[in-house]
Amino acid sequence: MTVSTPTGTTRTVDLPGGLSVTIQEFGENTEGTGVLMLHGGAGPRSMSGFAAGMSQHAYVVVPTHPGFDGSPRPESTDTVADLATAYLDLLDALDLRGVMVAGNSVGGWIAAEMALRDNAARISCLTLLASTGIAPEPPLQLANPADLGPAKTGELAFHNPLLRPDPAALGPEQLAVMAANQRTLAVYAGDPFCCDPKLRGRLHRVTVPVLVIAGEQDGIAPLEYEQALADSFPRATFRPISEAGHFPHIEQPAVVFGAIGNFVDTQVKPDGE
Repeated sequence: MTVSTPTGTTRTVDLPGGLSVTIQEFGENTEGTGVLMLHGGAGPRSMSGFAAGMSQHAYVVVPTHPGFDGSPRPESTDTVADLATAYLDLLDALDLRGVMVAGNSVGGWIAAEMALRDNAARISCLTLLASTGIAPEPPLQLANPADLGPAKTGELAFHNPLLRPDPAALGPEQLAVMAANQRTLAVYAGDPFCCDPKLRGRLHRVTVPVLVIAGEQDGIAPLEYEQALADSFPRATFRPISEAGHFPHIEQPAVVFGAIGNFVDTQVKPDGE
C-alpha cells in the first residue's frame, strides 16, 4: 500500500528473511541513484525537513528503523549490524547505486557498518551527522537520553533553546511514542551505549569518501569525539558547524547543505562526473 503525504510518499518494502521496512520517499527515482537517510533516536521525523530539502537535488529514501514510531520489530532484528544488513538489502530491492548514505547519531553508526559490508559497491560516500559508533576515549562520553530525561536531553541536543522540545507541552500519545522510541534505541544501541569498542579498528576498511559533520555545541556526542571519528576513516572530511548541537541539519540546514555540496564537488565527484 502506498500513501502520499505532503512530506513524501510512504510505503512498505519486504526484504529477505521476512523483514518489512517502512520507507518515505522524497523526489523521483529517475537515475537509479539517490540518498539513503538514517535517523537516530529522535525517529524519522527528525530527518523529514532535511530529506525534503535534499530531494531538490536527489531521490531520497528515509526508512523507519523497525520498532520506531510503532512499527513492528522482529526479535531477530536487535543490533546495528542487523539494520546495516537490512538497509543494504533495501538498496538491492530499490536497485540503487552510487548512493550517499547520510546518518544522524546512531544512524551514522548504521551508515558506517553498511559501508563495511557493502560487497555490491552500492554506496558512493557517507555523510555522518553528529554520529555515534566508536567508543569514546575518557574523559569523553556519549550522553544517554534514557538517563537524562527529555528536558535535559533537549538542552544538550539543541544549541537554540527555541528548538528544544517542551515535554510539558506534549500530549500523552506523543510522550508514549518518545518513550517507546527510546526503548527501541536501547535495544539497538546496546551496552556500552551507542558504540562498539571494536568499530574504530575496522573503519580503515571504509574506502569511500566520508564527511563527518559535527555541531560545535553538541552535548550528546562532543566535538572532540566527532573529530576522533573522522580521524578513524582513511578518506574523511571533518566539518564542525557553529551554533548547532546534535542535530546540525535541523539547526543550521543551509550550512549543512553547503558542506555536503562542497564535499560532493571536491571529494565524491571532483571531475564533475
